[in-house]
Amino acid sequence: MRLCASDLGCRRGGRTVFEGISFAVEAGEALTIRGRNGAGKSSLLRLIVGLVRVGGGRLALEGGDPELSLSEQAHYLGHQDALKPSLSVGENLRFWSEYLGGLSSNAGEALTTVGLAALADFPAAYLSAGQRRRLSIARLLAVKRPIWLLDEPTSTLDTTAQEQLGGLMRAHLAGGGLILAATHSALGIDGAKELRLGEPQ
Repeated sequence: MRLCASDLGCRRGGRTVFEGISFAVEAGEALTIRGRNGAGKSSLLRLIVGLVRVGGGRLALEGGDPELSLSEQAHYLGHQDALKPSLSVGENLRFWSEYLGGLSSNAGEALTTVGLAALADFPAAYLSAGQRRRLSIARLLAVKRPIWLLDEPTSTLDTTAQEQLGGLMRAHLAGGGLILAATHSALGIDGAKELRLGEPQ
């Protein structure tokens, strides 16, 4: 599997966010996306997953499932943790598991992995910011998809949770997955490629 972009561009609200972006990420590889605020890191991830229209150039997934779109083979973890406060922790994850085409039975194991099993029946409204982030990360584990698109994934996580996320990302790569992560922080992935936005390519 190989995700590649050639002279990719993005326009939003009549403004050019970025243009001329090229990269290639293969199975087992990670690409960190860096740049100043407003350079287009989040927009690039949203473009890849299909939430923002391509404004020029070419984006292609080679070697993926030909019957599925790129977005159907990717997890997108954005700035906002998409949780319904009135549902319990377990109900939120089961909803996403079923919505994304997975099995709700995998939700329990995913909660255990991120350390939230004891809070499965707890209303999501009462979770701390770090716990909400860990619940969002559990989606990556409950439904297997080869491409992880992560926007500031360590945001709100304490040191222990950041280290655990690093281990989960390394395991995903070892299993043949690929990761693109917009981040200001080190992710604990040796050998990750780097793409800098807002600088000459």
